[in-house]
Amino acid sequence: MKKKILVVEDNPMVVKSLEFKLNKDGYDVVVAVDGRVALDTLKNNNFDLVITDLMLPFVTGSQLIEHIKKETPNTPIIVLSTATQEDIIMDAFTMGVDDFITKPFSPNELSLRVKRSLSKT
Repeated sequence: MKKKILVVEDNPMVVKSLEFKLNKDGYDVVVAVDGRVALDTLKNNNFDLVITDLMLPFVTGSQLIEHIKKETPNTPIIVLSTATQEDIIMDAFTMGVDDFITKPFSPNELSLRVKRSLSKT
């Protein structure tokens, strides 16, 4: 059975590249364009992995991470962000994310990190 990944990202170009690469790698990809849509999507579905931006409209990536860790603590989370400030990255790891990828990113690096995160489940 295909692994199911939720991608939470408001930049259409990033969404397209993530969707293309993850579909090509054989994953079932669901996209949420903001944090509010992501919360609704999480209510009705189970995911093997969540990839989220931190800077999202309506509900922030941090709020989303808190929700996931409370409701489904074993779901791995990869944060994709343009943030390079150490405190933001450290906060994400403190909240329990499994990985942090800085944008722009290499599609092959993304594939490896997704595989690694999914192998822990």
